Amino acid sequence: MAVCMDISGIIDKQKFGSFHLTVVSVSFLLMLVDGYDNISIAYIAPLLVEEWGIDKSALGLLFSAGLLGGLFGPPLFGYLADRFGRKHAVISGAFFFGLFTLAQVFADSLVSMMALRFVAGIGIGGVLPITVALNTEFAPRRIRASMTMLSFVGVALGGALGGMVSSMYMGRYGWQVIFWTGGFAPILVGLLAVFVFPESIKFLSLKPGRRAELVKVLSRLSPGIRVGEDVRFVLSDESNRAKFAFKDLLDGRLASITPLFWVANVISLMVFFFVNQWTPVLLASAGIPVERAAMATTLFMFGGFAGVLAIMRPVDKFGLAPVPILFAVSIPAVGLIGVAGLPETAIMALVCLAGFCLIALQFGIIATESQVYPTYIRSWGVGSCFAFGRVGSVIGPLVGGAMLARHMPVQNLFYVAGALLVVGLVAATRLTTLYRIRIQEMAQGAQLQARKRAADRSPT
Repeated sequence: MAVCMDISGIIDKQKFGSFHLTVVSVSFLLMLVDGYDNISIAYIAPLLVEEWGIDKSALGLLFSAGLLGGLFGPPLFGYLADRFGRKHAVISGAFFFGLFTLAQVFADSLVSMMALRFVAGIGIGGVLPITVALNTEFAPRRIRASMTMLSFVGVALGGALGGMVSSMYMGRYGWQVIFWTGGFAPILVGLLAVFVFPESIKFLSLKPGRRAELVKVLSRLSPGIRVGEDVRFVLSDESNRAKFAFKDLLDGRLASITPLFWVANVISLMVFFFVNQWTPVLLASAGIPVERAAMATTLFMFGGFAGVLAIMRPVDKFGLAPVPILFAVSIPAVGLIGVAGLPETAIMALVCLAGFCLIALQFGIIATESQVYPTYIRSWGVGSCFAFGRVGSVIGPLVGGAMLARHMPVQNLFYVAGALLVVGLVAATRLTTLYRIRIQEMAQGAQLQARKRAADRSPT
């Protein structure tokens, strides 16, 4: 008679050790280079306006090009991750966007830059949800949100690092320095991941043909564990199967939870890119030097870094509860940026506060949405949320460009962004209750499965 080994139980019993540190560290580096490349266009936009003689309203199309590519990345790489494995998909994505970021060094027109940004965006957008899924599948339940956000905070620091590189080196080496560094970095991190990044054992437990690989990774996670030939691997906290379908994302209570996560992602990313990409343009149009204007985005990302650290443990303890609070605080923070006549220091402070709220709430959403989906559709589930978020990120810059084309003040963009956050607040408030119920139901289901297996093993 086969002996069942509960993969979920083994993971939950582990203390945070060298294995988890490896997963988090490599994930952090992947997120660092991903965030750097994703935000990089915001830093060089004022220089492109001068060098190529393009109108500010055209920046909306340029900003949206990479984000539009990111719309296709999550479902594409999510499918590859659920089919072939998280590790292979993440590494492929890193190599992919690294090469096409390097190619942007040689762009000589708005059209060529937009095309390259679009293709690179496919990889940039695809790496994010898979890395989140992999961290979720290795994290013990008690620190799952913290571990996910700790790795994902690299996105915020990557964006901040881009601002520092811009202010220090762009004046000397030109805007191309952003893409030289942004291109080689993900390739190097991808090579590192080839040798040290593990495949998800929850994913491998669904693939009988990769049993030997599962046992090898399991021995790294829990040294000393013994796996006999008659052992059958199970996941006690999930209902799983090898094949998946899109309709599974809307099954049962997920029929309400998934669309609400989509709405929350759309709003959070739309406003994120509103503020992040248009603030340097706002400051530059006010006569502030380009290098100093770029530092506003750095402050935005550093504020987000602080915000993520602040909510990691509260999210582990209270679930989604901190997210509506951050939505509420972000409404006045974003709207006030657009008030005419504010001194530069006041704008910088508001931008930092907006970053604290917008990035922290976005990471809170990401860390929790990965927990409501079972392993067999986790990459697709998280990927769908990222994809809908990318819709918002694409629409945001386009709306901004259209408003500027109608000769509206840049300040008006921030009033619109503040109003949009009200929608996010409503969605997040409703989602908080549904999320708590879903987690409770999953825990109860795990207990029932454990009792059923115990009964099956008992002598009759």
